Amino acid sequence: MKRTDEGVAGLLRPDLCVIGAGSAGLSVAAIAASLGASVVLVEKHRMGGECLNVGCVPSKALIAAASRAQDFREAGRFGLQEAEPEIDYARVQAHVKEVVATIAPMDSMERYEAMGVRVIQGEAFFTGPRTVMAGGLTIEARRFVIATGSRPAVPPVPGLDQVSYLTNETVFDLTEKPEHLVVIGGGAVGVEIAQAYRRLGVRVSLLEAGERILAGEDPEMTTVVHRSLAREGVTVRTGASIARIDQEGPGRFAAVLAEGERIEGSHLLVAAGRRPRVEDLGLEAAGIAADASGIVVDRGLRTANRRVYAIGDCAGGAGAGARFTHVANHHAGLVIRHALFRLPVRLGRAPIPRVVYTVPELASVGLTEAQARAGHATVRILRWTFADNDRARAEKATEGHIKAIVTPRGRILGCSIAGSHAGELIMPWVLAMTQGLKVSDLAGLVYPYPTFSEVTKSAAVEFLKPSAQNPWVRRLVSFVSRLG
Repeated sequence: MKRTDEGVAGLLRPDLCVIGAGSAGLSVAAIAASLGASVVLVEKHRMGGECLNVGCVPSKALIAAASRAQDFREAGRFGLQEAEPEIDYARVQAHVKEVVATIAPMDSMERYEAMGVRVIQGEAFFTGPRTVMAGGLTIEARRFVIATGSRPAVPPVPGLDQVSYLTNETVFDLTEKPEHLVVIGGGAVGVEIAQAYRRLGVRVSLLEAGERILAGEDPEMTTVVHRSLAREGVTVRTGASIARIDQEGPGRFAAVLAEGERIEGSHLLVAAGRRPRVEDLGLEAAGIAADASGIVVDRGLRTANRRVYAIGDCAGGAGAGARFTHVANHHAGLVIRHALFRLPVRLGRAPIPRVVYTVPELASVGLTEAQARAGHATVRILRWTFADNDRARAEKATEGHIKAIVTPRGRILGCSIAGSHAGELIMPWVLAMTQGLKVSDLAGLVYPYPTFSEVTKSAAVEFLKPSAQNPWVRRLVSFVSRLG
């Protein structure tokens, strides 16, 4: 299967050409190379893409530092001396950079070239249906994979272009602690960074134009996160439509709301969603369609040009949806199966978990209650609070609860967990939905005691309780008891 990498001078003819070295592109390149395919990987910026450099990794490192700071403030709950931590902001940022630096070698050009991948640093663009130009070379591959990711969306707020503002691409470059950080957008990025900076001693205001934060999740569960943010001192304003941004002087601005209220700040973070990176790729030359959702693909992640796939954040059409690193990696696996082995693949079959890394965390998979009720005549809601979990009591992490939505026969439609370690606790529910297990299967497992995982068992057992009220069950129990 492997083709020669070099053809005539300036021409490469690999089995696969991947455009973009973020999570999705790196996964495709690594898997394909390990299977013996010849691969050319093109990246015009930094290896590792957004997730490593300005997304998942630095944000979680910042959240970890902020959590340690909060531990000082809450030490009194454990009989220890409470204290307001002294925060060296420059050292916090150095910690964030150090974490990125330790992971970077795994995504480096050197590592991928050692795998046999030809890495080209430069801008790639299609010159025809079967050819791409990059780094002065022409690439004529059997198949192409576009994995260019996304970038922060900037809302059309009057005056925003006249002030200095931050996005996730620049916020981790700050070297001085902000006095008052104003965050535009109540999605996952906005709430995570808002809470982290508040815990690091920064005054924070979060402005969300919608009725609530984390709009795509179950409102019952997002309320848990909202309460936590407010309790820690984040000023959360929902229904906050911004009329304009005014420059107030050096290092000062004011967000003017529709009703005239002015919210002054020192630093402005725009976290109002993402836009796919599809510009300057020469898509028209390759016969590839794109719209506001991204590069239009079918459920096999193929574009209008059957030789070209689009995966990860840049994928639109049937591929549009949650823009997560794990979704990008899932796309990569599907494309490898289809592009190299011609195996049938179809998006939408795998349940995709979603996690917001606040404290407490919010993790979900499948349908929300509203979505389930819209599509099913009858559903059952199973709940269990962290306050009734012994491990949570021991760690004083009793905020939140688990909520599962199932059919009357126990098929799991969705689950949402707001609480400590929610991102880890959602996985049994993901596995159960993937394998077609019922909630009774989760109830029948043996869980170690005391662990947070018992919230899953407790919620699952709630499904079985009505059976105990069935008169036939009660008669059976009574009969057995008489037998001694």
